[in-house]
Amino acid sequence: QVQLVESGGGKVQAGGSLTLSCAASGNIFKINTIGYYRQAPGKQREMVAVTGSDSSTTYADPVKGRFTISRDGAKNTVYLQMNSLEPEDTAVYYCNARGRQRVGISKPEFDAWGQGTQVTISS
Repeated sequence: QVQLVESGGGKVQAGGSLTLSCAASGNIFKINTIGYYRQAPGKQREMVAVTGSDSSTTYADPVKGRFTISRDGAKNTVYLQMNSLEPEDTAVYYCNARGRQRVGISKPEFDAWGQGTQVTISS
């Protein structure tokens, strides 16, 4: 079992900043990718930013230049620094981690989601 615990989020005015963090715990052998997705009311869940075990990063076009994802491998924790926030960034943000569990020889894959945290940007 792999658990993700999210923190951060809240409500800020447009132009403000917020930082989200997500800590992974459990039977983790390796995290291949960890990052954030978001889902706004009436919309599908979309990728926001993801980082790989090789420190690669991928950002959705709408957040490029405004959001920064970083990872503390020793703590299995990922951070999402969100600057210049816009009302369009309002959504529930979900942490996601994919990798392999420290279970037996096969080390099965996992695909875990956090509980979600609300981010609300007022104009």
